[in-house]
Amino acid sequence: MSQPRLLDDPADGGDDAAASGAGGAVLLDGPRRWQVPAALEIATALAWRLLLLGAATLVIIYVLGLLGAVVVPVVLALIAASLLAPSAHALSRFPWLPHAVATAIVIVGGVAIVGGVFYGVGLAFVSGLPELSSQLLASVAGIQQWLRTGPLQLNNEQFTEVGNQLFAYLQSSQATLAQSALGAVSTVGEVLTELLLALFTLIFFVYNGGQVWRFVLQAVPGQARDRTDIAGRRAFASLVGYTRATILVAAADAITAGVGLWLIGIPLPVPLAALIFFGAFVPTLGAVVSGVVAVLVGLVSGGITDALLVVLLLVLVQNLEGYILQPLLLGRSIKLHPLAVVLPIACGLVLAGIAGALLAVPLVTVVDAGVRSLTRPSDGHGLDPATVDALDPRSARPDWHVGDQPPRNFVARAVDALRSRSSSA
Repeated sequence: MSQPRLLDDPADGGDDAAASGAGGAVLLDGPRRWQVPAALEIATALAWRLLLLGAATLVIIYVLGLLGAVVVPVVLALIAASLLAPSAHALSRFPWLPHAVATAIVIVGGVAIVGGVFYGVGLAFVSGLPELSSQLLASVAGIQQWLRTGPLQLNNEQFTEVGNQLFAYLQSSQATLAQSALGAVSTVGEVLTELLLALFTLIFFVYNGGQVWRFVLQAVPGQARDRTDIAGRRAFASLVGYTRATILVAAADAITAGVGLWLIGIPLPVPLAALIFFGAFVPTLGAVVSGVVAVLVGLVSGGITDALLVVLLLVLVQNLEGYILQPLLLGRSIKLHPLAVVLPIACGLVLAGIAGALLAVPLVTVVDAGVRSLTRPSDGHGLDPATVDALDPRSARPDWHVGDQPPRNFVARAVDALRSRSSSA
């Protein structure tokens, strides 16, 4: 038999409110269910959804890790296709040049040029790495000595232990790199297999990437297919702009910084320029790390004056990149907040090491363009997906391009010029 209970709300008692005692309490004969507060209900509903989303994300990351030997070549092929596909389609505009031949020309030439650039830069960096390590070792030793004998007078055991550990790490870096190189020899077959897979995938991405994308769209429900198609096209357009601009900006930064370091008289200008080139592929953090190395080398070679000159040079290079190169190459089609750059790089570094740090920003760029398209009212019903050019970076954020048109692909402009000349003749 249930026990009667009191209810402090007289409105719920109806006519029984008149029989309430002091304080307006109502005596109820039957049990009443306890109601969950609205705030707690919302919080728990969000909590289990977030837990489910986190679990799904962890499963996806785990599966991608198991398939890393396949996923990484495909992702690299997709990035390379974003660089080469616009040129292949531009060459295909000639009526006498089949698309297959244009694809072969672009892939062979692009792989040769890009591979040659990366090989030359990497060879310059590796050849100068032993001397660069020695310069860094001397820089750390000099800074440690100044902190002990300078105005700060730091001479505690903890500082000494940290300095010794860093000193030992730099001394052993060459041996570690040598061991890594020896270990890499055993995986040459695996690396070659992944490169062949990436090249094979790249050929089909460049030749008929549109057909591959239409096949993927078959998994999307029909009512959302056009909207997804538009978002995917804009996402790939953002990747085209990002890849093109990153390589050009990295080359410009490396050349400018290398010439400046040589004029200042800093030793090892070529390895330092190579380090700046590779650092440009990790926005913000890469520039900081490569800049610190260049400043340390300048400090040990020429003292505080050369170090300050190197700092001034790097500031000029960064301003050249931020205010001239990137606006010229991208306009405002791909512009991420610094926090949206640093945090994904840190997460990628923790989850997947150097490869994760390199691929974090392209992934964020693609996701950003896709999500913006899905939430953009003008990309809703009524817009034909065929009108969105996935090979033009201006398609990534069309609402930002009012009088802000970045230059088209060099090959496309050259082909248009040749066609106009032939038509006028």
